[in-house]
Amino acid sequence: MRIVTVCLVLFELAGSPTANAQEVDVPGLDQPVEVLRDPWGINHIYAETEHDLFFAQGYMAARDRLFQFEVWRRQATGTVAELLGPRELERDIGTRLFRFRGDITDEMNHYHDRGAAIITAFVDGVNAYIAETERDPSLLPIEFELLGTRPELWTPDVVISRHQGLLGNINAELRYGRAVAAAGPEEVLKVAGFEPGTPDIALDPAIDGDALSADILGIYNAYRRPVRFQPEDLAAAHRPNPDAWEHLAAIWNDEIPLDDRENLGSNNWVVDSRLSVSGFPMMANDPHRTQAAPSLRYWAHLVGPGWDVIGGGEPEIPGISIGHNGFGAWGLTVFQTDAEDLYVYETNPDNPDQYRYRGAWENMEVEVDTIHVRGADPVVVRHRYTRHGPVTYQDGTTAYAVRAGWLEIGGSPYLASLRMDQAQSWEEFREACAYSHIPGENMIWADADGTIGWQSVGIAPVRPNWSGLVPVPGDGRYEWDDYLPMLEKPWEAEPDRGWIATANNELVPDGYPHRDAVGWEWSDPFRYNRIAEELSSGRIHSVADMMTLQTDYLSIPARTLVPMLRHIGAPDVRTASEALALVEWDYLLTAESREAAVYVVWEGRVRRAVSDVVISESVQPYIGSLSMSQVLSHLAAPGPEFAALCSSCNPLEGRDALLMRELGGALEDLDRDLGGDPADWQFGHWKTITMRHPMTAAVGDEMRNLLDVGVLPRGGNSYTVNQTGGGRVQRSGASFRIIVDTGNWDASVGMNAPGQSGDPSSPYYRNLFGTWAADGFFPVYYSREKVEAAAEERLGLQPKR
Repeated sequence: MRIVTVCLVLFELAGSPTANAQEVDVPGLDQPVEVLRDPWGINHIYAETEHDLFFAQGYMAARDRLFQFEVWRRQATGTVAELLGPRELERDIGTRLFRFRGDITDEMNHYHDRGAAIITAFVDGVNAYIAETERDPSLLPIEFELLGTRPELWTPDVVISRHQGLLGNINAELRYGRAVAAAGPEEVLKVAGFEPGTPDIALDPAIDGDALSADILGIYNAYRRPVRFQPEDLAAAHRPNPDAWEHLAAIWNDEIPLDDRENLGSNNWVVDSRLSVSGFPMMANDPHRTQAAPSLRYWAHLVGPGWDVIGGGEPEIPGISIGHNGFGAWGLTVFQTDAEDLYVYETNPDNPDQYRYRGAWENMEVEVDTIHVRGADPVVVRHRYTRHGPVTYQDGTTAYAVRAGWLEIGGSPYLASLRMDQAQSWEEFREACAYSHIPGENMIWADADGTIGWQSVGIAPVRPNWSGLVPVPGDGRYEWDDYLPMLEKPWEAEPDRGWIATANNELVPDGYPHRDAVGWEWSDPFRYNRIAEELSSGRIHSVADMMTLQTDYLSIPARTLVPMLRHIGAPDVRTASEALALVEWDYLLTAESREAAVYVVWEGRVRRAVSDVVISESVQPYIGSLSMSQVLSHLAAPGPEFAALCSSCNPLEGRDALLMRELGGALEDLDRDLGGDPADWQFGHWKTITMRHPMTAAVGDEMRNLLDVGVLPRGGNSYTVNQTGGGRVQRSGASFRIIVDTGNWDASVGMNAPGQSGDPSSPYYRNLFGTWAADGFFPVYYSREKVEAAAEERLGLQPKR
């Protein structure tokens, strides 16, 4: 609390009413546009027409994030191999195989009644800045020089790409199918953690379980992975010493997140006027994604006819995904919605482009494509499609295709926020939610009229005869029965308790009638439970309270697990002393805490050990670990398998032996990792963050120091509200934060680490990192008066004269 308040005071003093002024001629504008930039890097854009507003948004975002835009463009168009060579060929094949193949105008107009005009204006603004760099290459960020390349022009197809979206569970579906084939559905159900209820995960007898071990989704996964550069990608003059290449390649490998469901998530909540100091509802949101430089998110303030909206989203997308518009505030988290299925086909031995469907051979649709590859001849590929979707793998007389709801019109992530940006009531906001197909999300709303609400969204296929959790034959017996109408997904408004919160946890209401169209996989409930504790405390909350809660480090698993040590005999004095210290600890995973270091290493060891005890050997290759909720359940009521952990003991004694053994092992791990004097251990010495640039493993030390941002200590883990992931190096969590009091729009606060810009030479590239790492915030001003007072840069965009 003290730290975040100090940060706000310092930042409020940083603004200056006298801003640096500049004018730029920008061909393509209809009227002049004014951009005021505040000390935290937010561009407040004031335009006289809707066209110019989104043109300027594209122009300013490209100005800040041009290299990020170029990487996005290549990913979206399947042209990465043109730049990086044969190793990226599989990615480009996947991108082109899964591209949107419908009518582009219908697609753009799904997101807004004037979607085609808005998206085209945004693209034209991006291209206007690219044209500016063509006239003056000194404007290009350093990455283009390192690679010896230039940015290329955008088209609307780039904006509506699905390559970076949170799309579905197709990899889990294949993994569950393999597990069921190896061990049977009963063994898998014991450890998979599906809820609520028990899904049918038996494989259809027509599926050859052994064949599922092939790399069926290799092309899909190649197109979805982030671009990472290697030393050979750099222009010869910029390559590091070859002796360092092996070390560089290991940088990323040591920092890959553990499990996506555990490390990627989000929190959001709203409280009504009864629970707010101001007497008006408040909204808080902190989406958790990969931590990197530059940030995934980007703030903007868009002011023009019919628009006055501020907040954040992905920089390459027009509009605002999370924010407020002076009427209401909204935020998002993931609501698990399974919009993908893997189909398995029998193919014709005499014609591999035919598959059996309802007793007859049906032709695949085949498209021939040419992919250009740096340093190699062009490659001709054949993209094949069944009636269900793209074919990702074929072997002998078996083929596999992915059916994906996100390939329908409206499947581009977050673009439906354009409609939300103009909502002036809960009813209008909920209507806008009906267009939000991808990703599956919990959309929350709070408005100045006093309404709070929650609507889950995401395109949801109705499966009348299977769970969607394992592959199925594509012979016509497993078909989707259309899609669930969006507003029939779970929702709530104005609850008696006075608050709504979501944290990727299971939120399916009892007796919900459309269970076949909602997912089965959810995050552990610990973040939600901690938020619910605070919001249900009876306290009246301020913005400062919301800041404290967003950065909360209390560990509910620790509060459950540590008391089990109270009455266990320790094998030695040191372990006994550490057990006593944990029992007396406050369960806060702060960076300064010694006990937090011991606890987190111990928790990880306990989770692995219990998983080894409970998960059968046949299932281990596919489901290697239990969720932390499952671990705590097994420890609270240990089964007979724990009795085998010590000689002549019962399950409870076996559990106790495991807990004490792993505590001793944790101390040995910390001796190795932190060394020195154990009395000086701190959690933040063990857990740190460096926000890595995509080129971090390609460049030498001096350039890496320019591109990467860090290193600083961190607290928290996967289960704290301030979610920092499960590893020693934080690679996920909330780089973007927003808190809005609907009674005073200028009282909003936010964060975006490491900074707003993607240009390493910009003062806004890393200026927010230290404040973010200290769990601080900056003020998010909305009124023209406040923006003017804080502005430190003023840019006039002038139509070509």
